Amino acid sequence: MLLLRKLSFVLIMIGGSIFSMAQTQDSYDYDSEFTWGINKNSSGGLIGGFTFKKSRRLDKKNSFETYGLEIMNVKNPEEVRYPSSRTGNYFIFGKTNYLYALRLQYGRDFVFFKKAPQQGVEIKVVMAAGPSLGIVAPYYIERAVDNSRFLSVTEQYDPNNPRHDFRYILGTGNLLQGIGDSKIQLGANAKLALNFELGTIKSQVTGFEVGFLVDAYFNKIVLMPAANNNAVFPTIFFTLFYGSRK
Repeated sequence: MLLLRKLSFVLIMIGGSIFSMAQTQDSYDYDSEFTWGINKNSSGGLIGGFTFKKSRRLDKKNSFETYGLEIMNVKNPEEVRYPSSRTGNYFIFGKTNYLYALRLQYGRDFVFFKKAPQQGVEIKVVMAAGPSLGIVAPYYIERAVDNSRFLSVTEQYDPNNPRHDFRYILGTGNLLQGIGDSKIQLGANAKLALNFELGTIKSQVTGFEVGFLVDAYFNKIVLMPAANNNAVFPTIFFTLFYGSRK
């Protein structure tokens, strides 16, 4: 939480500095924008998920109304990938469930620094919030049958099952296996970020966004029974995005 407070302070200081330094310059205006991005965050894996956002200008004061969707894979911070001593395949020992977060967001983008045509950087302050839909899907492992080298089964990891001991696990189950047995958790999310648009073509958008987000659910979500499990997931994120505007 201390890291999140520090990031919030940095974002506010940067935004204030940019606002005070902004100068009138020849720039191009646009009325709507659509972007999609690839997200990396402190609660996800190598790729945290994907983002989609539609914006439209509200007035001539450079503020935009936004509608967003985020699709994320949320992990417990204590998750560690181990290789099987038998197969070399990786698995997460102690994990019983995945959490896939679908976040709907409504917000505002405020342009603090406008770029000139074909040069410079456009900087926005981003604020958004909305409901979250958590899909809790079982995490499947592949384990040996009766210590066999040739027979195996896939099933949801159970810390109370002696056959799910570390030495018997051969790897993970198939992609999306057990998704039909998922449970739904309801919650909400809110984020604050800085958006940097670097594109040189008026009709195209390229850039990155950095900030923090809080995702909270009504019930605790058990991802690893032996670890600390929470209902609130604060994250720091970085998103590379691309899109179009008109």
